[in-house]
Amino acid sequence: MAEAPPAEPAPAPGWRPSPLIRISAGLHVAGAAALVAAPSQWPLVAGTVLANHFLLGTVGCWPRGRLLGPNLSRLPADAANAGKVALTFDDGPDPEVTPRVLDLLDARGVHATFFFIGRRVEQYPEIVAETVRRGHRLENHTFHHANSFAWGGPWTLIREIERAQDILERVCDRRPAWFRAPAGMRNPWLDWALNRCRVSLVSWTRRGFDTVDRRPERVAGRLLKGLAAGDVLLLHDGNVVRRHNGEPVVLDVLSRVLDAVAEQGLTPGFLPTPRG
Repeated sequence: MAEAPPAEPAPAPGWRPSPLIRISAGLHVAGAAALVAAPSQWPLVAGTVLANHFLLGTVGCWPRGRLLGPNLSRLPADAANAGKVALTFDDGPDPEVTPRVLDLLDARGVHATFFFIGRRVEQYPEIVAETVRRGHRLENHTFHHANSFAWGGPWTLIREIERAQDILERVCDRRPAWFRAPAGMRNPWLDWALNRCRVSLVSWTRRGFDTVDRRPERVAGRLLKGLAAGDVLLLHDGNVVRRHNGEPVVLDVLSRVLDAVAEQGLTPGFLPTPRG
């Protein structure tokens, strides 16, 4: 039988919770003390705690937010000043789409960052190896990509992150430095879990919604409107939608994006090394 994790995990070394998390923890402590001193005040205490949980849940639905901890949504100033943008892909590898995305990138001499799902890495190790061989960077997008990820407790989050870290390191001989949560959703435990796993959170500057919109011109428009140096662009090579002719939308979108990036004199590049 596997050893059960401790009931009260110790803080990860060097981790400092965000002000909102510290305030929330203080409210819970104060609420417990108030109940001991004046049990009749439980409706007020319960209402305050519930309001705080609602606030935390709402903030967790904001993918680019930083109220629950650090979160890279744009490249640092030095990369922006150098005219760089970051092309990132989520939800792969996919046996049909990922190789075609790789071919499009190769044809333009462009490298990208792929946030792969651990279980799919196990299914398609040859595609992962080919992605690495072509010079692209692989990062962590959980092991299962479960819709319930953002509702998990600290040890659930750690298991999902670490399992994906381990399989990616075995396949590509490099331990991921960045993590992107499914749909960008998070909870107050995620920053602690990421710190413990030695990986940093990244979101995006703009996304095209290429997993729901079948119109490539609309998807590309969302990615390209206001395109500027320092942007982190989110596309998908897994869980893709298709046009009426059966072609994955992302392929048309990627061609449009690469054209626009070149026309503006921007340079696609990898995400930076996390600080700290």
